[in-house]
Amino acid sequence: MQPENLKTFLDYFDKVHQRTIRVARCAPAEKLDWSFREGSFTLGDLLRHTATMKRQMFIETYAGRDNRYTGCGKEFGATYEEVLGLMEKLQRESAEIIAAQGDAGLARKCTTPDGASITGWKWLRSMVEHEIHHRGQIYTYLAILGAPSPPLYGLTAEQVRDRGTAR
Repeated sequence: MQPENLKTFLDYFDKVHQRTIRVARCAPAEKLDWSFREGSFTLGDLLRHTATMKRQMFIETYAGRDNRYTGCGKEFGATYEEVLGLMEKLQRESAEIIAAQGDAGLARKCTTPDGASITGWKWLRSMVEHEIHHRGQIYTYLAILGAPSPPLYGLTAEQVRDRGTAR
């Protein structure tokens, strides 16, 4: 995905975030500290990590600043409402910083935390892919917990199958 312009990217960025928030809102508040295995991200860690990596690493890098990612622990939000608030707040901040870079930011090179040089829009694409990757993990955690989750784009796979035609 190469955005045509900043407006196109920001619209896409918001839609991806809205799909992530829809899934996050399905997380049982009492399971925020649950993980399928000792030493793996908890459900809350996944939600906080998605938000803090976006804002503190991807966006700082895109803006030409140093990586500020320090983790995704409970200090960023211990309760369900705090975590959802964090996700919304950091999304807004991220969109504002991207917008402030203008269309030129998409073409400008930035230097990743490991020292690689990458075109801005490609770095933003990596950021979105990172969010989508962790959203998939959240869906998996919800499935393990037996918690309901929303279909990604409106219909479940079963609904699409039921509306299909046999060949």
